[in-house]
Amino acid sequence: MRSIMRLHLQYRLWISDLNADINTLRIFDDYLNELKEKNLKADLLKQLKSYNEQFTGIRKELDELRHEMHLTKMKLGALSKTNEAEKNIEKAINYKADKEKYKDFRKRFSRLTKEFKKMEV
Repeated sequence: MRSIMRLHLQYRLWISDLNADINTLRIFDDYLNELKEKNLKADLLKQLKSYNEQFTGIRKELDELRHEMHLTKMKLGALSKTNEAEKNIEKAINYKADKEKYKDFRKRFSRLTKEFKKMEV
């Protein structure tokens, strides 16, 4: 298992990436709103609505994941102040599961953003 300081750093970096994703979603949302104001064909409006729903869903998931990671980061900070810190890491957090959740989210977010950027208006 990694040291508490390394794990704390890893969670901070993951949270930072998720914060950047929030900004990306805000930009996409602004763009969707601008497009909705234009006189677009029905099929394109349907596509915009679909993206809006996907962005809403992924934002909810992002917020939940970021919250979980923040709590874990705080646990690591508290744990680092105890004498038995290194022995209790595996009981306090589930790094492997968190890493898998993060990697899965990254793949899906990346796929969605690439798909959205290819959309022709």
